[in-house]
Amino acid sequence: MRVEMATVKSYPTGSIKRPRRSKADIQAIRDVIFEIAQADHPLTCRQCFYRLVAAGVIEKTQATYRDTVCRLMAEMRRDGSLPWSWVADSTRVVRRPRTCHGLGQMLQRSLETYRRAVWDDQPAYVEVWCESDSVAGVLADMCRQWDVPLLSARGFCSVTYLHAAAQAISVIGKPAFLYYFGDYDPSGLHIDRRIEADLREFAPDADLTFTRVAVTADQIEELNLPGAPPKTTDSRTKSFPGGKAVEIESIASPYLRSMCQNRITSHLDSAVYSALLMTESAERETLEKLVEGFGQAG
Repeated sequence: MRVEMATVKSYPTGSIKRPRRSKADIQAIRDVIFEIAQADHPLTCRQCFYRLVAAGVIEKTQATYRDTVCRLMAEMRRDGSLPWSWVADSTRVVRRPRTCHGLGQMLQRSLETYRRAVWDDQPAYVEVWCESDSVAGVLADMCRQWDVPLLSARGFCSVTYLHAAAQAISVIGKPAFLYYFGDYDPSGLHIDRRIEADLREFAPDADLTFTRVAVTADQIEELNLPGAPPKTTDSRTKSFPGGKAVEIESIASPYLRSMCQNRITSHLDSAVYSALLMTESAERETLEKLVEGFGQAG
């Protein structure tokens, strides 16, 4: 069950490097932002920034990212020219109790959201790990589609978080495949090694395979990803294998989602999954009858 990588539109190279951009210059950037987001949504502001840099539309500086890309994308969402759903942001979480107006709404919600657990009868267990919440926002829908846990390390995560994750893997009791998406820089390369080492320590009997999916040195070359020399202030730079440091947001979101889906579905037994869908469909019909019966009784 493998999918092809999404085709990403290329933009003609150019350069807008003026002390003060004209209204026409700003509109040109807005137009390209819209085209990028339309083709690749949902994506983060950081990902859009890297696409603009790769297209030669803007220069690669933190000031340009903050004062041009973030500002324009915020303005475009506010004025309605860029749909809110096209921009991913998982850094803000709302914790809200889930309640219902009554039994009728509870049954209706159950019908709308009911799914059978995809991996209960599968031969393997799969998790996706991300270095940051922003990338988790890009992969969330894909992981939700395939009923796969998505964990955000948020940099160097606590031993409490890692211990809990390891215990969950131990309880599953089947081969576990963990796929990691993170930056290619001195600290980024250390984060996934730390996660893997701690998980193995806290779950020593687990059959665990941990794989970095992105960013890799090969991808930097193959995709011609933009980057910069690693920071000299990072104490881990001395152990960096060389080359430029690259953020994961430099990879187009369709490519990230395609890689994620291909890894997940490679562990699915197609016959078991087909049987699950048939059972789920039959159970949904039962739920529909319950909803209809409750409505008639009311």
